[in-house]
Amino acid sequence: MIIHVTHDAKESEIQTLVSNIESAGFRAHRSDGERRTIIGLIGDTSRVDENDFKKYRIVKSVFRIQSPYKKANRRFHEDDSVIDIDGVKVGGSHFMVCAGPCSVENEEDTVELAKALKDAGANTLRGGAFKPRTSPYSFQGLGIEGLRILNTAKQETGLPIVSELMGTEHIDDFVEMVDVIQVGARNMSNFDLLKALGQTKKPVLLKRGMSATIQEWLMSAEYIMAGGNDNVIFCERGIRTFETATRNTLDLQAVPVIQKESHLPIVIDPSHAAGTRYVIPSMAKAATVSGANGLQIEVHQDPENAWSDGQQCLTPAEFKDLMQHINILAEMEGKTITNETIVQK
Repeated sequence: MIIHVTHDAKESEIQTLVSNIESAGFRAHRSDGERRTIIGLIGDTSRVDENDFKKYRIVKSVFRIQSPYKKANRRFHEDDSVIDIDGVKVGGSHFMVCAGPCSVENEEDTVELAKALKDAGANTLRGGAFKPRTSPYSFQGLGIEGLRILNTAKQETGLPIVSELMGTEHIDDFVEMVDVIQVGARNMSNFDLLKALGQTKKPVLLKRGMSATIQEWLMSAEYIMAGGNDNVIFCERGIRTFETATRNTLDLQAVPVIQKESHLPIVIDPSHAAGTRYVIPSMAKAATVSGANGLQIEVHQDPENAWSDGQQCLTPAEFKDLMQHINILAEMEGKTITNETIVQK
């Protein structure tokens, strides 16, 4: 249930309404937008009569929300949410370009690549330290050492770090060493992990499950937000369909649907969707003009010899060429790519 408050409402009147809502056993979620203030009731509102709130002078209207997701719902928060990633913003008019290797391999190459990515226009650095692999015999990542290497690259470039967390075991390390905690497609429904991330304030990049519906994806975000962490970024990375020409099928329709249903930003990962290098530039450009709030692209100096997923990595030169197009297309969509990050010497 949501309550629209009148424009002339005094702060003291709003506080009284919120206090009465909480006294009735509900959680009140307040959203102050450019046009109006909205107060959302979180809890079992089936026993509530809308007229109980219409008696307040400041209540303009009361609506019930039938969707099972509440805090992620745009009706709870009409304006676009903007997530701050250690100075880099994503959401609204702010465009995120996250690039880097599938797996961190060594310090020298990671730092060198991070510098090239920043020069090309990236504003966040992705890198896998703990790798979920289909085969148990494939490279599983460097672990905590990989996070240390990513932090060295951040010190040299200022680029905030995005890396994937596999479970709750290392959550404290990630909160300390990573700027955005990525939840991979295989963990989108790992509800214990989502609940634990809800107890942090760390931005979370939530990838869509391979066969997940958009509503299931929204509900995963709700798990994180229900715990108190509103810093969620959706990431569409392709879904599993009957098609085998590419690794997955990139669902760009998810962009307008998510933006209609939710106030949270959505970025696109064309690398995992394509699974093949030549498809990535076209899909990255298409994602940008679809209205997405950013991109996540895998880049490696020597894709043929990468320790994981080299076939879906661009070279630094290819990424630089692509960014020339992305900058133009993002500007056409009213988005700004900012990568004036602070080098931590």
